[in-house]
Amino acid sequence: MLSRRKECVAMLLAGGQGTRLGALTEETAKPAVPFGAKYRIIDFPISNTVNSGIDTIGVLTQYKPFELNQYIGNGQPWDLDRINGGAFILPPYQRGKTGEWYKGTANAIYQNISFIDSYDPDYVLILSGDHIYKMDYSKMLDKHKENKADCTIAVRNVPIEEASRFGIMNTRGNNEIFEFEEKPEKPKSTKASMGIYIFSWGKLRQYLIQDEENKNSSNDFGKNIIPMMLKDKQKLYAYEFDSYWKDVGTISSLWEANMDILNADSGINLNDKKWKIYSRNMAEPPQFVGDDAEVVHAMISEGCYVNGKVTNSIIYHGSTIEKGAEIKDSIIMSNTMIGANARISHAIIGWDCEVGENSVIGAPQKAPINGEWQIAVVGPKIKLERNSVLKEGEMLGGKINE
Repeated sequence: MLSRRKECVAMLLAGGQGTRLGALTEETAKPAVPFGAKYRIIDFPISNTVNSGIDTIGVLTQYKPFELNQYIGNGQPWDLDRINGGAFILPPYQRGKTGEWYKGTANAIYQNISFIDSYDPDYVLILSGDHIYKMDYSKMLDKHKENKADCTIAVRNVPIEEASRFGIMNTRGNNEIFEFEEKPEKPKSTKASMGIYIFSWGKLRQYLIQDEENKNSSNDFGKNIIPMMLKDKQKLYAYEFDSYWKDVGTISSLWEANMDILNADSGINLNDKKWKIYSRNMAEPPQFVGDDAEVVHAMISEGCYVNGKVTNSIIYHGSTIEKGAEIKDSIIMSNTMIGANARISHAIIGWDCEVGENSVIGAPQKAPINGEWQIAVVGPKIKLERNSVLKEGEMLGGKINE
């Protein structure tokens, strides 16, 4: 009988509601939101894991899980349809006569101790399912081993004026963490936690059980597990990451990350054959660009019919841009029809939409206001009549809940 043992198991926290994305997450979990013409947000951490040589991934779902579960399926697009290991959907479930939702990030892992134990790993990699980046976790694991660490936390340096928005790691010269501050008013460091952790499993298992026994705990890694380990003088180290990374938790940041794909200097290169981002793609015919089309600096996916003007924009698969329509600095998600002579600028149009002819969605912008672009958003599956108007910063089909 083949051994199930794995050196490292990844646990991907994908249950986030993503309320600040408003209409885009009313019926869809944030990690399942489309991104970059043919991907979903969750494709990035899953692809990173596989590219890093880790082939056993537990995907912890909770909010609106159906679409995400269906998308991941048996893991075949990421080469995770395996006899030993692979991708596993791990929703909350009833134990005996009682059941409960995942109460926090640590509780989500606690509820799946038996899953992790079944692979008897030395290490557990904890990931968030809603960030856009490319990272080799095997290098982080090597550093964890070299330091003989109990926990290694990925960090990135942020401007000092922004550091108070993050969990900040204060470290010694060898990157050993001696203090963690959650959103400090006066940060002592610029090393912000990325929410990516590698734990030695035996040690983490002890702290998960201890944390669960504390009825006053928030059951969270940042608020509870990490401070508890530091208090007990366990060995925690920071692992510095300096490549592209973006939390796409707001409409503005989601729009920015999509636009970054069009910027060769942004650092998020989807054409890198050495580090591919894999996805589940529907069979679509090649895109068709008509006689009246004008396409400048744009990404157009399969199955699209373009007969209008597209500038600095991303058109997801199966969409139609009719004659005379102008799309600029915008994102048109899958299977959406943009009617003749429509004007769309600095906007996100959701999937399965119809925008009537002569409609005006959004407006040109030169710079963000207080750090946020005023993006007009049409939620999924909405039909707009001809001559419709949606102003910059407005959202149709949902509201942003802070």
